[in-house]
Amino acid sequence: MAQQLLLLLPAPSRAFSKPLPSSPPPTLSSLSRRHRVSVSAAARRDLLRCGMKRSGLVAELEIAKDKEPQSRRANGIFWILLLNFSVYVADHLFQIRQIKALYLYHACPTWYQFVTSTFCHANWNHLSSNLFFVYIFGKLVEEDEGNFALWMSYILTGAGANLISWLVLPTSSVSLGASGAVFGLFTISVLVKMSWDWRKILEVLILGQFVVEKVMEAARATTITGQSFQVNNIAHVSGALIGAALVFLVSRIPFSSNDGSPKTTKETNK
Repeated sequence: MAQQLLLLLPAPSRAFSKPLPSSPPPTLSSLSRRHRVSVSAAARRDLLRCGMKRSGLVAELEIAKDKEPQSRRANGIFWILLLNFSVYVADHLFQIRQIKALYLYHACPTWYQFVTSTFCHANWNHLSSNLFFVYIFGKLVEEDEGNFALWMSYILTGAGANLISWLVLPTSSVSLGASGAVFGLFTISVLVKMSWDWRKILEVLILGQFVVEKVMEAARATTITGQSFQVNNIAHVSGALIGAALVFLVSRIPFSSNDGSPKTTKETNK
């Protein structure tokens, strides 16, 4: 019985008699493939780190940009230029009759015409020359004193020049244009930057001569007398004097608290 059992046992399989096949030796292609996988993973990690660093740097730059003083962003001057240009287009291209009511009629003036006439111009040469100087000097005033100071300087010098012109010129005159505001902004920008530095004095002399000559040549038709266009020199001089008076009055006002304006910041840093 035992022998039958022994005989009934299956013979050992030939598969178990063979040695287990060993893994093939690594080839050059498999090594390069593994190397590529490891390098790509490392590259992804490096890119992730660089992305995190870059995002942190961008965030810091955005925070620094937000902390930048708002007064250094010259936006008010562009709104003034746009308003002047829009009034000109409505008046001369679309010929809207209501724009004529914004002129300063010396015979029967309305209170708002002293301000609105500073945004009106007689022709394209009158507009382009005035806006060129408004941009130059208005931007200087806005960068130093801020947006509110720019608008107040433009309105007060322009309206003041129109007021003096209304008092001096004949009643048949009609005043329009930003020439008075141009001279006012020029005076304010010069006096704000005035110092005893010889470089500043030389800059003021050169710039002043340039402005007086060019504005006097280019500022046409600021006053209509009868049927002719004339240069309103009274408005030019008046605007410059009013600008000087504004700088003098503002310099007399004590700044007790630091409100974040460029002027008070400079005084605080001294």
